[in-house]
Amino acid sequence: MTPSGKPTHRFALATLVTTLALLVPACTTGPAGTTTPNGVKLVKAGQLTTCTHLPYAPFQFEKDSEVVGFDVALIDLVASQLGVEQVIVDKPFETIKTGADLNSGACDIAAAGMTISDVRKQNLDFSDPYFDATQAVLTRKGVAASSLEDVKSQGLRLGSQSSTTGEDYAHSHGVDTHSFESSDAELNGLRTGQVDAVIQDYPVVQNWLKDTANAAQFDLAANLRTGEQYGFAVQKGGNPQLLQMINRSVQQAKQDGTYKKLYEQWIGPMPAGVDGK
Repeated sequence: MTPSGKPTHRFALATLVTTLALLVPACTTGPAGTTTPNGVKLVKAGQLTTCTHLPYAPFQFEKDSEVVGFDVALIDLVASQLGVEQVIVDKPFETIKTGADLNSGACDIAAAGMTISDVRKQNLDFSDPYFDATQAVLTRKGVAASSLEDVKSQGLRLGSQSSTTGEDYAHSHGVDTHSFESSDAELNGLRTGQVDAVIQDYPVVQNWLKDTANAAQFDLAANLRTGEQYGFAVQKGGNPQLLQMINRSVQQAKQDGTYKKLYEQWIGPMPAGVDGK
């Protein structure tokens, strides 16, 4: 936090993690850092270090040289409770979801629009769900597809973001995908004709379509209700006090109206029945 109380988001651009980092076992303890008076362990004194994968608007993305978004704003609430500043580190999603970055001490929290799954729970301790997510299929204008089944039956080329549940969902329904490293690369693949359609989290697609140029080129073909929920994560078995603080901060935000305000600021009107309204 700045002296005025306004959060700042220092952004450390990380180099790609080597293959060795992927092999760090879940029980590994990261480098010694510091412990706050309330028992929360931090890898660096005076800051709450967050690993994410950029860009992933509206959850985390760069704007005017600062990383902002819905996830960023929620973790700012946790940092405020700790009396520290949030510092954001850009990492490959693969090393986030496997727990490698948390195990190596690269960060305290993983906040990356990340779906909670049984497989990921083997490597990460997740917070309570903070967002209900769905998948969407986006096509170029003129592509006659209104479902994932249409994409498959017509032999269309489908793009996906590597290591995501959207990619897993397509594969589980028998659809091969062209894998892109980031959401921006995926959208560019659709724009340049490398693929005919893409599968991506609906809020991300919704954010893309706010751009008039994108809205003129692409159509929302399908909204797939997959029952996914996002969670923040900490090192497996490594920081229960931080996990408790994340849950308390988000729950308090839902009770006092802050969650609804942030939802509408970064995502859009909150649908009826969403937890937090």
